[in-house]
Amino acid sequence: MPVPSPQPPVSRALLRDDVHRRVRDAIVDGTLGPGEQLRDHELAAWLGVSRTPVREALLRLQQSGLVAALPGRSTTVASLDTRAARDAQAVVAQMHRLAVHEAVGQLTADDLARMRAANARFRAALEAGDADGALAADDELHGIPVAAAGNAALAAVLDQFTPVLRRVERLRFSSLSGRGSVALHARLIDLCEAGDREAAAEVSHQTWQTLAPLLDT
Repeated sequence: MPVPSPQPPVSRALLRDDVHRRVRDAIVDGTLGPGEQLRDHELAAWLGVSRTPVREALLRLQQSGLVAALPGRSTTVASLDTRAARDAQAVVAQMHRLAVHEAVGQLTADDLARMRAANARFRAALEAGDADGALAADDELHGIPVAAAGNAALAAVLDQFTPVLRRVERLRFSSLSGRGSVALHARLIDLCEAGDREAAAEVSHQTWQTLAPLLDT
């Protein structure tokens, strides 16, 4: 495995989560490509940690479908499994529907302003062909109602299954084909502001359903 460039020291207070996040993000952004062998000692050296949190991260990533492990043989970055991506997309869409349904009425004026600002950054990133910027803005926008909902179980499910979709989304957001999400985001925010719980939840679901055609190819 080619070792990526050095990374900042991992926070000891959040060691396990930081290690998991960094390895996950390297898989999602393509730094670690499909089929690439993952050696815990190399990852540990890259992150500046012991092997234990790396092994724990790889197990979590295996459960998410981003890593494939053959007992006694090797651990590799999983290829994109269309069935797994479809399953993840269905779950993620439903979880965001639920999050918005629970968040409407809890969102503050500042929350709504931050969602609008995130959507503006999302549009700008799409127009610039900046897939990473588009994903970061999309994460921020959808994360606001998730946080407002305050449902820890829902957040945990999204944390497990959203990364499976991110590799698909990077391809989508690399082109201008993601522009339709800008209008859906704006509609979502307006409905949240109006307090229309059912309609806002439905639009949130539609936003994530726009990924479905990519999973049929």
